[in-house]
Amino acid sequence: MTFVVGENCINCKHTDCVEVCPVDCFYEGPNFLVIHPDECIDCALCEPECPVDAIFAEDELPDDQKDFLELNADLAEKWPNITQMKPPLEDAEKWNGVAGKIEHLIKDAG
Repeated sequence: MTFVVGENCINCKHTDCVEVCPVDCFYEGPNFLVIHPDECIDCALCEPECPVDAIFAEDELPDDQKDFLELNADLAEKWPNITQMKPPLEDAEKWNGVAGKIEHLIKDAG
């Protein structure tokens, strides 16, 4: 099993989760983080650290977040690894809880 970063991370990109990950399985895009499913050891340390509740256990993914399992796996192969905490995006507070953010996801690494 793995943990999955869901839609609420888009345009927030808090990195508190990265700081506690013992295996460095987070990858960073321009406005979103993902977890590499083959590297995640299911330790559950990241989930409670996310200030916007955007991380889910794979078996507890809400129905409207199921597509993020494949999206995390795909983007983790394309984006660079992130191992240190960084400030969230400038307008993260404004985006927290906004529905339909998938259309704002930037998939290009740079």
